[in-house]
Amino acid sequence: MCRTAHRQLVLTPDATRDALAGVKAPVLVLAGALDGGPRPALARRAAEAFPAAEFVVQSGAGHYPWLDDPEWFVRRVAAFFS
Repeated sequence: MCRTAHRQLVLTPDATRDALAGVKAPVLVLAGALDGGPRPALARRAAEAFPAAEFVVQSGAGHYPWLDDPEWFVRRVAAFFS
């Protein structure tokens, strides 16, 4: 993507939403239930921008869910890719 197009997406929320709505690939948005930024509600809104998104909240996890419960995190991400 050229710099001008990238700048337009970054500075224009409507253009960004339109671009994300055009993503055809599956997207996994995983949030830690205890994350203070972005909170799970904001992560859910991000997931809603993609037509093929799956939103998951990892209970007991904070901002780095792969550190809080690595086994759960790996199982969940592996299931998404399988």
